Amino acid sequence: MAEKKLLRAAIIGYGAAFNMGRHHARAINHTEGMKTVAIVDIDPKRTEAAKEDFPDVETFNSVDALLEWDQFDVAVNVLPHNLHHPMTLPFLKAGKHAVVEKPFTITVAEATELIETAKEKGVVLTVHHNRRWDADFWTLKGLVESGVIGQVFNVEMWGGGYGRPNPNWWRSKKEISGGAFYDWGAHYIDWLLNVVHSKMVNVVGFYHNLVWHDISNEDHVHAIIRFENGCSADIQMSSIAKVGKPRWRLLGSHGAIVSEDKQFRVYSEVPGQPKEQTVPYQGRPGPSFYQNFVAHVNDPERVPLIVTPESARRVIAVLELAEKSSKSHAAEPVPYEF
Repeated sequence: MAEKKLLRAAIIGYGAAFNMGRHHARAINHTEGMKTVAIVDIDPKRTEAAKEDFPDVETFNSVDALLEWDQFDVAVNVLPHNLHHPMTLPFLKAGKHAVVEKPFTITVAEATELIETAKEKGVVLTVHHNRRWDADFWTLKGLVESGVIGQVFNVEMWGGGYGRPNPNWWRSKKEISGGAFYDWGAHYIDWLLNVVHSKMVNVVGFYHNLVWHDISNEDHVHAIIRFENGCSADIQMSSIAKVGKPRWRLLGSHGAIVSEDKQFRVYSEVPGQPKEQTVPYQGRPGPSFYQNFVAHVNDPERVPLIVTPESARRVIAVLELAEKSSKSHAAEPVPYEF
């Protein structure tokens, strides 16, 4: 096992939205074996804010200046979605580990280039799919894997409502965000692919722009995924849905699960199980995202990475193929590796 050393992190982007840069810096500073040592943002006002929040860090207003300084080990990219690939690649090429905010990239080709570059340079690349630690997902995953509803053959996932997105926010602009599916939809699909353990066969997509014509993102996005084991999944995200439904609804060969407020209602025909029960959400035990990252960097043979870049690339494959299908009006085949 390699000698453990302090992993020095540089935060790439310190925008005010959600204060994600500050969130990552604090999470890193609360993780044994890591420390935030630098923050870069093209806006001097944001690096001034970073210096107020973290007086001991070095601040830079260009990636080139940060790379020239070079006194860091990990780049943490929290920039808008369309900058995840181009602003992570230089750090991987420079031999730095990298953490990329979700969604991983806009396209599968971009994700693949980052994965291959990380392997060539012998560095660790991961994606901040932090919601794999959410209590509802973790509880559901445990229920499915317990066999309480038998073999899952249908999954429905829902998120949204009716309301005009903020036209001045980059997350509403398709050329920056990637589209309506690339925000919460990326979390939903990541959850799904960690509940249904089967290769994907094809994706059918339906995209609508019906109401908010001053918003370049879609109003409503819908993907149906067919899996090799026969399971199907239906995911919808909307800003024009006057009526919603539960976040999760799963049908199994011997039962069903539906999400309610802070709990799941579980129906089962499995011998020895209650016919109907409620199960409250329970948080994920074990290491946090950054604790796992540090442990994996220090001992990759013994500590597996919880969020592999390959698993994050599967999410991008669904997003990319759903939009392609919406244009082709056909089921788009999923490459064998997904």
